[in-house]
Amino acid sequence: MATNAVLERAGARVALVATQGFEDVLKIGRQTRPELYNVFVAPRPPLVDPGLTFGIAERLDASGSVLQPVNDEEVDRLAGLIHDRGASIVAVCLLHSYANPAHEQQVATRLRRAGLTVCTSHEVLPEYREFERWSTTVVNAYVTPLMDRYLRTLEQALAAGPEDSGTQARSGRRRSVLSIMQSNGGCISASAARAQAVRTVLSGPAAGVVGASAVAHAAGFPRVISFDMGGTSTDVSLIDDEIGMTTDSKIGDFPVRLPVIDIHTVGAGGGSIAYLDTGGALRVGPRSAGANPGPACYGVGEELTVTDANLLLGRLDPEYFLGGRMAIDVDRAARVAATLAKELKLSVPALADGVVRVANANMERAIRVVSVERGHDPRDFALLAFGGAGGMHACEIAQQLQISDVIVPRHAGVLSALGMLVADVTKDYSASVLKPTAAVTMKDLKNACAPLVKTAKSELEAEGFPAKQQIITLSLDVRYIGQSFEITLPLVADYRKHFDRQHGKTYGYSNPARATEVVNVRVSAAGITNKPKFPFARVRRAFRVRPSATRPGRFGGKNARIAFYRWDDLGPGAFAAGPAVIAGGEATVVIPPGWTFKVDGYGNVVGAR
Repeated sequence: MATNAVLERAGARVALVATQGFEDVLKIGRQTRPELYNVFVAPRPPLVDPGLTFGIAERLDASGSVLQPVNDEEVDRLAGLIHDRGASIVAVCLLHSYANPAHEQQVATRLRRAGLTVCTSHEVLPEYREFERWSTTVVNAYVTPLMDRYLRTLEQALAAGPEDSGTQARSGRRRSVLSIMQSNGGCISASAARAQAVRTVLSGPAAGVVGASAVAHAAGFPRVISFDMGGTSTDVSLIDDEIGMTTDSKIGDFPVRLPVIDIHTVGAGGGSIAYLDTGGALRVGPRSAGANPGPACYGVGEELTVTDANLLLGRLDPEYFLGGRMAIDVDRAARVAATLAKELKLSVPALADGVVRVANANMERAIRVVSVERGHDPRDFALLAFGGAGGMHACEIAQQLQISDVIVPRHAGVLSALGMLVADVTKDYSASVLKPTAAVTMKDLKNACAPLVKTAKSELEAEGFPAKQQIITLSLDVRYIGQSFEITLPLVADYRKHFDRQHGKTYGYSNPARATEVVNVRVSAAGITNKPKFPFARVRRAFRVRPSATRPGRFGGKNARIAFYRWDDLGPGAFAAGPAVIAGGEATVVIPPGWTFKVDGYGNVVGAR
C-alpha cells in the first residue's frame, strides 16, 4: 500500500512547513537531471501540491544554537491557513533540526493543538542533508494517513474475531495482533507502522531477502545472491553471511534515506513483453502484461512475454501449470510469437530463444550491480532463486556469471511470506556527529549512541522483549574529509582501518594518510523472536529419479529432449541430470544440459555444474 501510493501518486494531501527562504528545497533537490543530455527534461513533480508549502521565520545555526526564535502567533495563523486549504497532514522540516529539535517540536505542538496531524523531520530522520531529510519526511507524511486507516481497520477486524474478542473481554485489555514488515528486513508493531509508514516502503522485496537468507544458511550456503523473479520485475541482493544494508534508496523519484536492505530491481519478469525498438532490435521489458491480460498463453493477452517464450521452448509443463490448477494455451502463444517472428525474419523457436536470452542479459546485469560493482566476485557465491519464475532462469544466468551452485527453495513462490515469519523485530536510530575523526574518541562516539541505545531498549521492552532477547548493534558513517558520501562501518576500536579496507574494496582505492570524519552514529536494535524451525529430513542416501514425462525442447539454439519431474514426487536425496524441468504448484525449475540437480533435506532443489 505504501509503495503503490507513492508510485501512483495516490497518497494524502500534504502541507510542508519549512524554514523561511528554504521552501523550494524539495524542488531544487541535488540539481541533478534524470536525463543528462535532455535540456527539455520535465521537472520532478513534487508530492506536495502547489500552494501547500509554507515558510516560517525561525533559524538555528549548524550547531543547533538559536539565531531566530519561533513566533507562536505566526504558527497559529499558519494552522488556520493549512486547515482552509484542506491538507490531511503536515510535514515540519526546519533547518538543522538534527542538531536541535526544539523548533520543530514547538511548531508541531502548536499545529497539533489546532487539530492538525503532524510528522516532523527530527522524528523520521534526525540526520543532516536537508533534501534527503525533507524528502523522507514528506514521503512519510504522504503515506501515513493511508496506512493509519488501513491498519486500524485491519486491527479492529482481527480483534473482533470470536476467539480474540472473548479473550479481550475476559482480560479487559486489547492485545496486539499485527506485526508489520519493514524495508530493513525486520518487523515493527502496527502502531509504529502507523506513525512512520515510510519504513514499510519496499518491505515486500525485503521480506524475500530475509527468507532467502534463512533458507541459505539452513542449507549450508552462507554466501548467496538472492534472485527474486516475479511477473513484472526481478529483485537481486547480495548476502555475504549477513544481509547487505544501505541508506541510499529511492521510491519512485524520491530519496528515502532510511536503513533498507540493499536490493537492486530491474523491469524483467515472467510477464515482461517482447517488442522491437525503433532500431529494429529485440527488446524485453520493462513493460509487463501483468496479471491482466497476462501472457498470451493465459488465454487473453495479445503480446509475447517471457513466460510465452519459455513455454514455446518446452520449459513449462502445459499439463501441470501451477500444479495442474490452471490450463495454458500453447497454440495461442505460438500464434502471437509467429507475428513478431515474421517481423524479425526468424523462426518461432529462434525468437523464443532470443527473448529468453535478452531477459537473462537484463537480469545478469542486475546481479553484477550488487556483486561486481560492490567489490564482490559472483563466483564466490551461490545463486538462490525464488519467485514464480526465478528457478526457470537461474542456472543459465549462473552459467554466464560462472556461478557453480544454484538453490531453489521448496517454497520459492511464497518465500517473501516465509521471510516475514522468520523476521525479528528491529528498530533503527541515528544521530549526526559531523566531526573529524581526530577530534572524537571512542568514548565520545559511545556517548553519542547512549541516548539512542536507551530509547531502543525501552521501545523493545514495551513490545515485550526483555533484555536477554535484545541485540543492540552500534555503527557509524565515515568518509574522507571533502567527500560527499560515506561508508557505514561497525563501531569498533580500529574502525579507521576497516574504513580504508572497505573503501578500497568498494571504489578500488584508499588513502590511509588522508583525514576522515564521522558523519553519523547508528544504533540497530533487534528483538529476537522464536523463529520457526525448518523441517529437515535426514538424507540417508542419494537415488536417481525417473521423469514423469519427456518432451521436446530447446537449449542454446539446439533441440533437446527434456525430462519433466513433479516437485511433490521428489524426496530428499533425489538427483538427476539435465536437461530437466521440475514443476511445482508455486514455481518451476529449469536444469539446462551440463547441469545436475539434487534435492536436499529441506526439499530445496540444488543445481550444480
